[in-house]
Amino acid sequence: MSTISERFSILQSHLEKNCKSKISKISGYVGFIMRKLLFSVLSVGPIPAHVAIIMDGNRRFAKRHSLLQDSIDPASGHRLGFRSLISTIQYSFEMGVKCVTVYAFSIDNFKRSPQEVQLLMDLMREKIEEMSAEDGVFKALHVKINFWGNLELLTEPTRLSAKRAMDTTVHNKGPVLSVCVAYTSTNEITCAIEASVRDLKGKDQVQVSDLERNLYSAGCVEPDIIIRTSGETRLSNFLLWQSDFTHLQNPKPLWPEFSLRHLVWAVLEYQRVYAYLKNKKEGIEKNK
Repeated sequence: MSTISERFSILQSHLEKNCKSKISKISGYVGFIMRKLLFSVLSVGPIPAHVAIIMDGNRRFAKRHSLLQDSIDPASGHRLGFRSLISTIQYSFEMGVKCVTVYAFSIDNFKRSPQEVQLLMDLMREKIEEMSAEDGVFKALHVKINFWGNLELLTEPTRLSAKRAMDTTVHNKGPVLSVCVAYTSTNEITCAIEASVRDLKGKDQVQVSDLERNLYSAGCVEPDIIIRTSGETRLSNFLLWQSDFTHLQNPKPLWPEFSLRHLVWAVLEYQRVYAYLKNKKEGIEKNK
């Protein structure tokens, strides 16, 4: 896993290589240096190893800003949400976060109209390919990409794009991005129990360690923070097993409005309660 300074060196090289105009290169470099200074100050306190995000509010943002008219792309809210996703992931990795997990599409979302589901599948495939691009920042940072969920429920082109992204990044040693698609936590736990039963091999019962070994998140540290945008306070069947000592945050901005300042505030809030959460977790583990 690369250090923060190594990540900034990689991003600086990427910026110099990919910024076409002199003005964009200068403005990008200034922003880059400002973030580096900001994150250096922030790193005085504990930096979360794993940030998980429920990206809520794309459709409401589009309606609020009258972007859902017939003459305009009906996926406009989701496209703007993708821009927020890429910048938030980049800032998180620049900050030193090792894992980012995002809730992109629930199994329950298949209950939406067939037209909207197909639209979202096509958009997802397009964005997966953008994330995997050779000249992208994810490639520069050696990001490993996972997709958690029942991928068989996806359309074939989307499923193939997801599997291709995982196959091409499986050996990457940089930060990890996990995208939950066709996912619910109850489905994840059910599948893990079924796999654990199949693996019993003469044992009397399934142990917690057996179940955790068969979760999608096996090998990934538990999330330190779960952020759900739009002010909603529900987890909506997301990482229920993994979030017993997670700091839950519900900022009011809709997902396309989520920015660097909201991410920094989330980390500051986490640092404020870090000692309390750490003591609680150590106390529970000591009494096991």
